[in-house]
Amino acid sequence: MPNRRQFLAGSAAALALAALPGAPAAAAPRAARRAPNIVLILADDLGYGELGAYGQKKITTPRIDALAAQGLRFTQAYSAAAVCAPSRCSLLTGLHSGHAAVRQNPFAGDEGQGRLREGDTTFAEVLRTRGYRTGCIGKWGFGPDLADQPSHPNSRGFEEFYGYINHGHAHEYYPDHLWRNAEWSPIPENADGAEGAFAADLIERRALDFLDDHADKPFLLFLTPTLPHFPNVIPDKDMGAYAGTTWGKPEKAHAAQITRLDTLVGNVTDRLKSLGIEQDTLVLVTSDNGPHEEGGPEGPVNPDFFDANGPLRGYKRNLHEGGVRVPLIAWQPGTIAAGVTDRPTPQLDLLPTFAELAGAPAPGDLDGTSVAPLLSGVATAPNPHLYWMRNDPYSGRLSEQVDRNRGKRLAEAVRRGDLKAIRFAPARDRSAPDSQWALELYDIAQDPGETKDIAAANPAAVAELTALMRSSWADSYLREPYGVRLAGTTLAVPGRIFTVDTSFGNASASAWAGPEVRLVVPTGWQARATTPSTASSLAGGGSFTVTWEVTPPSTLRVGAAATLRAEATATFGGGALAFGDTRTVTAVASLPQPPAADAYMSDLTWVSAVNAWGPVERDASNGKQAAGDGSPISLSGTVYAKGLGVHARSDVLFHLGGRAKRLTAHVGIDDFSARQSDAGAVRARVLGDGVPLFDSGTLTAAGGPKRVDVDVTGVFALRLLVEDANGNGAYDHTSWADAGITV
Repeated sequence: MPNRRQFLAGSAAALALAALPGAPAAAAPRAARRAPNIVLILADDLGYGELGAYGQKKITTPRIDALAAQGLRFTQAYSAAAVCAPSRCSLLTGLHSGHAAVRQNPFAGDEGQGRLREGDTTFAEVLRTRGYRTGCIGKWGFGPDLADQPSHPNSRGFEEFYGYINHGHAHEYYPDHLWRNAEWSPIPENADGAEGAFAADLIERRALDFLDDHADKPFLLFLTPTLPHFPNVIPDKDMGAYAGTTWGKPEKAHAAQITRLDTLVGNVTDRLKSLGIEQDTLVLVTSDNGPHEEGGPEGPVNPDFFDANGPLRGYKRNLHEGGVRVPLIAWQPGTIAAGVTDRPTPQLDLLPTFAELAGAPAPGDLDGTSVAPLLSGVATAPNPHLYWMRNDPYSGRLSEQVDRNRGKRLAEAVRRGDLKAIRFAPARDRSAPDSQWALELYDIAQDPGETKDIAAANPAAVAELTALMRSSWADSYLREPYGVRLAGTTLAVPGRIFTVDTSFGNASASAWAGPEVRLVVPTGWQARATTPSTASSLAGGGSFTVTWEVTPPSTLRVGAAATLRAEATATFGGGALAFGDTRTVTAVASLPQPPAADAYMSDLTWVSAVNAWGPVERDASNGKQAAGDGSPISLSGTVYAKGLGVHARSDVLFHLGGRAKRLTAHVGIDDFSARQSDAGAVRARVLGDGVPLFDSGTLTAAGGPKRVDVDVTGVFALRLLVEDANGNGAYDHTSWADAGITV
């Protein structure tokens, strides 16, 4: 199973750490000291006006307010989206929601949303190249909820992870488990619905441990507590003075959540001071979008009670300022002077800023720009424009009022200079003609509360900003390769040579000197480069590929998995860079020929099959029919030409050899099984080289089949899995109907 993870080989890590003080000229303000540690604290649904430093009167936040008074307070900082998942994706990758991989919160039943991909370079991956130790603690917010897949934090540059992987799990303040890297980590105090361990306490404890563990070397801590997201719950011990107020219960809990967040921030800065590294550490506090109006056991919170959006119009899910303008405070004693900046600053700017501070090369295909000079008091030009997109199936009472009952329509916004345009599609169709969109235009400098729509008086500006919104969206945004990638088969026959490719890409604007690529294989394996693995330099935007012949030992046990590791090094600005990637290869007895033309899965010879029959029944317990016999199958009254029948748990593995493009099918409990009983329930998944491509969720006969249509371009090993979804082990006969491969 492949698992791309940026890593550092021991010798390369030592080189990178030793070279950190030699940052390029762009990072000159820190030339006399080591590159700064970075602690980025991301609150969840904290409104612009919910901190004392931004005008809050009812909620106490003394520790964050102190950081704001001592550091740099941004008055026009922006999240990249009005809801969690796309905002966090853009923050991590430096791409706005017209280019980023995650552009909306996951819809129910929509498996295609809410995940990062191979090649979605995060700021953690960039800092790893310079020897930083990296940790993500708290809410990640993307699915799937699985280890060893491209959207897992460990695969996106964070060597240490503790928290929630996916969007839905992060709604629990008393979860029965969290993830510790690739391991499911039970929380016994919360078993069987108990509320013995508040997640924020666990997250804080692990964050402080991370600081203790890495105080002697450059580190990045991405600390993402779920406070103050709904539900509006808090332990009694943290209710404090709010317990005695006459406020509603949701408001009491919400205020206490924010003060608990403030305590967490204070405890982090106290730990930095006790370790003596506060002057070497940049601390940033911000939020992923505007304030929520959502509920919990005691009902919804009223953000207006706290004036949670301050002087701004809008809430979470609105593209008006209240939905996307957020607090941002930067604190680093001895480096950042006390002050306030009104530079419009999107969170997209964090990745290039971190790269400049660390002396690392940032990818050149970003939408953000570095504000590192601003942190040292040097004026920094604003971004050419800011862009947002909103496509969300939910809306609240207040956010719907702001959007004038258009809250469930696709919407987008752009800010250029002081002018900001917001427009709403007629539904969710972004291809609708411009004339069918409703557009509003505001002068943010004169009217930050967006009270006066000036679109009618400014037709030229409307036309220009409409064109800018159109050009900011790309149906797919192909990233330039950054770092080393390991590609090729994930199946190997003992004793038989196979080939893999390593590509080393420089997506930055500057050349890297002395690039070298190595392939590390397990003991007993052999690897030989058949093309050059070094070069004198690697130009900005350039790449080169190395092909390797790999020979596993003939004694390798069938079913055993082995990890191949690509390592790449280069020099940038006088400092060492180190990159890495891994790929898991599984031993099989033999490899059938991959498909040469479009075919039903039932016409292909499988690599292995567990609990499958019908077309893959050859040499199985249910008979010895030849491949290609796939009999018709009925799902919810529709008869399909061929069915690949399985019983939960089943696992059918095919060899595609990287030649196929798409897999299409319908999967569900067949009508014959349904007539016996309605008790069957299964979950079907498709994995390509170990990467999740499709997840049906729970399937029942009453619910009908699910359509499968997934991209399998470049996939070598395709697995079709079906698992029992209700534990009764009966009436789970399932079919992949008309399952076909397009070549």
